Amino acid sequence: MSNDYTGFVTYIKSKTGIDLSLYKEAQMKRRLTSLYEKKGFYSFTDFSSALSAKHELMDEFLDRMTINVSEFYRNQKRWEVLEQQILPQLLKKHKPLKVWSAACSTGEEPYSLAMVLNKFQKGSFTKILATDLDKIALEKAKIGLYAERALAEVPVDVKQKFFTKQGSFFKVSDQIKNDVTFKQQNLLNDRFDSGFDLIVCRNVMIYFTEEAKEELYHKFSKALKPGGVLFVGSTEQIFNPGKYGLESAETFFYRKI
Repeated sequence: MSNDYTGFVTYIKSKTGIDLSLYKEAQMKRRLTSLYEKKGFYSFTDFSSALSAKHELMDEFLDRMTINVSEFYRNQKRWEVLEQQILPQLLKKHKPLKVWSAACSTGEEPYSLAMVLNKFQKGSFTKILATDLDKIALEKAKIGLYAERALAEVPVDVKQKFFTKQGSFFKVSDQIKNDVTFKQQNLLNDRFDSGFDLIVCRNVMIYFTEEAKEELYHKFSKALKPGGVLFVGSTEQIFNPGKYGLESAETFFYRKI
């Protein structure tokens, strides 16, 4: 780590509690260098001075360092497995289900969860907890307005039932919005609630170091009820689930033993 970047990592941790050293360094440096250059700065040192002085620049920095690429029903076949196999198994044991969408970005994932869960009997789940580090992403999620490309994998009947067209955008129905509670959270730093039947955390672990991933898998496992399930992204297979008290339930689904 260069001294310039090391100092920046220390500054950000003291200012925000976010530990950038837990993210893959090359990726994070690229992302942040492009931001400070766009803003007219020449080093991490200059950039940290500006962040201290300008509140809106700090918000933009936090928005840039988080990864906001999302869509509804991403990798749709996995959502079919969730609906047809995982949820019926969970509902046999517990009702209502306690569900968490971790690193929920701009809301596509927790809203997809609510749409799937609405196919089950009323009272099958409590409000879905949806958390993310990025305040700006959470504000967008609460508005619930999306470009058409985000809906590419949404089944036609679901699109008709839960979205209304507004100009070139699509708005999520109030029924679905009311099923989700959004909250800011730093996965790497904050303590987790417990007793979850289902935790969904997809397409974010790839940005963390191996040590940070290990710690998170342990924390997720502790947050699940016995028999609860962790649903991960399609590039995030856990090769040694037993290490975390988990077993493979289906591809990309892990059950707490």
